[in-house]
Amino acid sequence: MITSLSVVIPAYNETARLGKTLHTTVEYLRQNWPESELIVVDDGSSDETAAVARSAFDNSGPLRTSVISYKSNLGKGRAVRLGLLAARNDVVLFSDADLSTPITETPKLVDPIIQGKFDVTLGSRALDRDLIGVHQPWRREQGGRIFNLAVRLATGLPFWDTQCGFKAFRMSVCRPLVESANVDRFGFDVELLYLAYKAGLRLSEIAVRWDHNDGSKVNVMSDSFKMLNEVWSIRQQNRRGIYEKAIRAVKDLPTQ
Repeated sequence: MITSLSVVIPAYNETARLGKTLHTTVEYLRQNWPESELIVVDDGSSDETAAVARSAFDNSGPLRTSVISYKSNLGKGRAVRLGLLAARNDVVLFSDADLSTPITETPKLVDPIIQGKFDVTLGSRALDRDLIGVHQPWRREQGGRIFNLAVRLATGLPFWDTQCGFKAFRMSVCRPLVESANVDRFGFDVELLYLAYKAGLRLSEIAVRWDHNDGSKVNVMSDSFKMLNEVWSIRQQNRRGIYEKAIRAVKDLPTQ
């Protein structure tokens, strides 16, 4: 059985909490996935995010660690894709920098991929709300439900939570899709899931533990409209055939 795993953490101006996050993640991986790697993608932070990450990796033991950093803020979607494409292992998990979903939930998403059951797994807050410890403010939570309903109607995706920052991918089949994706901001999750769904990959939405943490980069009002516009652009790009080559490449893989 595969014992190696890559974990990608996108980070933007996360000096205050990244050190604790990386300490927790490193310790978990050292104990449970000693042959894994951990990648931080610093998305053009204006603070000391990259320095904090490098310092946290000084005592990471046998884990392979790296920090990808660049000057301009390109968006969370771009950061996640760069991390996924840089990963050395076939199974790659990406997690939000605040660990709203505890890193200990990793087996729920990773094991089904390792066992060959699925190609993409997505953590979900919607399937079992009893697993939510600290809820978001009411307005933000309701906005998320409305957005996910709009996503279902616009894309045909059969999932109830596309925005939870905890997802895993089998890169041997997902790589062409990740390379083709181009939504750089908060609608990137929808794009990746939509492409995987259109390509006929095996996707599974899995209930995970989750706690709201203050410091979200999402503005409920303005960013919700931006995300809906991104969902619309995904539909338009699909109609224009922008994704066709990548989807065909995945469908033509011998394992599919």
